[in-house]
Amino acid sequence: MEIPTYEESNLLRTNICQALGDPKRILILYALSESPHYVTALSEVLDLPQPTVSRHLSMLRQRSLVKCERNGTAMVYRIADERIMDVLETMRGLLRDIVDEAARSLET
Repeated sequence: MEIPTYEESNLLRTNICQALGDPKRILILYALSESPHYVTALSEVLDLPQPTVSRHLSMLRQRSLVKCERNGTAMVYRIADERIMDVLETMRGLLRDIVDEAARSLET
């Protein structure tokens, strides 16, 4: 595995890691992975205020993790690249393994 340059690792941090730095944005990505949504539908599904969802979608859109299409006067949001869900699922698996290992070490 090739070690990234400092510049590349900084871009990774600012474009991907910071975008995933809020649990609400992760929940939005999971909801969008199921199907495209309007902001109001996402707000209802996630039980979050619509302005909060809009603000987080804006950040995800700036980072190119979601894209949107105009449908009349409303915007429909979708995942820009499904690989982000692979990344999130890998991170979830890692977290489960870490928690399981910590629990096992407490049992001994």
